Amino acid sequence: MNTENLRLVIADWATLQTDAQGVRYAVFVIEQKIPVELEWDAADAQCVHAVAYDADGKAVGTGRLLPDAHIGRMAVLAEARGQGVGAKILRALMKEAQARGDQAVCLNAQQSAENFYLKEGFVRDGELFEEAGIPHVSMVYLFA
Repeated sequence: MNTENLRLVIADWATLQTDAQGVRYAVFVIEQKIPVELEWDAADAQCVHAVAYDADGKAVGTGRLLPDAHIGRMAVLAEARGQGVGAKILRALMKEAQARGDQAVCLNAQQSAENFYLKEGFVRDGELFEEAGIPHVSMVYLFA
């Protein structure tokens, strides 16, 4: 998979729904076996969404920024992991949050991704908890 010329689109749910849902379904429902009813979320319509596309135009990653400065539903297809896709999405959503005046962003990271967020400047903000049967940790990033 060629992610060198990654293209990122930031838009509303109506614009990105099909591509974002495709990535989320592949990662959360198929790969992680999360029940589909836990994946679909009415909050999507209120969020700023980001979708990353590879050089062939295939959606390979997604994330969203909620009105309360929570970054959620970060997902990258298995074949695109380790190539900077998640970092590009995360940084774009953080930039959106800062531009609208948020003082911080928070997220609930799967424990397996905690080190990724630590490298991006987030700090742990609570104890481990389970969500959809997967260990998670709350994290926060304060803008300077």
